[in-house]
Amino acid sequence: MMARRVIGSTVMTRRVMTEGSPMMNNSAAWIDAPYADLSVRHAPMPTAGRHQLVIAVRALAVNPLDAIIQSNGRVMYGWLRYPVVLGEDVAGVVVDVGAETSDFSAGDRVVSYAMGLERGRDAVTESGFQAFVAVDAALTSPLPEATAFEDAAVMPLALSTAAAGLFEEKQLGLDYAALGQARPRDEIVVIWGGATSVGGNAIQLARAAGYRVITTASTRNHDRMRSLGAEAVFDYHDPEVVDRIVAATAGSTVAGILAIAIGSGTPSVRIARATGARRVAMASPPVLFYDQPRRAGLSLERVRLFLRLGSRSALLQARSLLGRVRASFIWGSAIAFSPVGAAVWRSYLPNALADGSHQLYPDARVLPGGLSAIQGALDTVRGGLSSEKLVVTLARHDGVDEVTAGAA
Repeated sequence: MMARRVIGSTVMTRRVMTEGSPMMNNSAAWIDAPYADLSVRHAPMPTAGRHQLVIAVRALAVNPLDAIIQSNGRVMYGWLRYPVVLGEDVAGVVVDVGAETSDFSAGDRVVSYAMGLERGRDAVTESGFQAFVAVDAALTSPLPEATAFEDAAVMPLALSTAAAGLFEEKQLGLDYAALGQARPRDEIVVIWGGATSVGGNAIQLARAAGYRVITTASTRNHDRMRSLGAEAVFDYHDPEVVDRIVAATAGSTVAGILAIAIGSGTPSVRIARATGARRVAMASPPVLFYDQPRRAGLSLERVRLFLRLGSRSALLQARSLLGRVRASFIWGSAIAFSPVGAAVWRSYLPNALADGSHQLYPDARVLPGGLSAIQGALDTVRGGLSSEKLVVTLARHDGVDEVTAGAA
């Protein structure tokens, strides 16, 4: 095995490779142009930056964000220069450790948030839909030996988005100083959409910060929401749900409302105005971006979609301003550039996963077929999922020695 060493100005990073073994080969599910189907083929082998790791991916999850990017071309992520690789959620084994990264070693089992799609990042080597990916150590957590990679892969983007919505100063700005060890406080966080992947993680993070939680979900998911820490759960199908939530606050301070799922902004602002809350953080747009053809150019469906988006967004902001409520959209990767990321990923998550106090949510639905299964998973996501996430598993890779294999 090669050890890290410095020769002149060149930094050699640690890799788990047997001397004389064949070099590891990488492959990825590429999107070659806006709206295109994914294509699996060779990809460059990532190397770890100074504060990065390279992970041999054992499991990856497919997010609505990936389907939205594929469905919308350059509308949301205009900085992408195709071909690129999508994907944010990965779990696997460390094979390469950056020169200034001391908390991880080759062979470690980890879960990580791949940042490649963000502005200024490498949308090839740092994105998740591939066999090997370069990730930031700051957004990576060790995994307990008993935790399956496919269960862990559901978490990274959802956890990070929930953390950004709850704790970033530009969002709800909740106190996270004692995350995981906080004393209970008589302040309520309302989470509209608790059964979503973001919602289930938000319930747990809010509780870990000491807040009481009221949430919404379909009746079949009420018991699960309580198991995650919600003290009260209401059916969002109920026409009286807003009034019921307001009554349930019973005069307690509402620290803020986290709005998740399409159309959740409007009822969340109503709750804020009725309870005196001043902030609503929104994780979803007011329209479904899949309601358009997956191709370039104008179409009647696309025109109608963006007219609905504009009118509903304007109406929501008007209602917010009239009620003196600040409604803002969450960008999950914001925690990578603030103290929130370290507080959640480095200080809270490793212990919370080890002792089981943070449950891996939602459930993983594992698909066979490796990277070739991702396009079908994206198509399924566009059709809608409830309280589960689609996960693809990848085989072990040639060139990774017995240290890595033993850790996996």
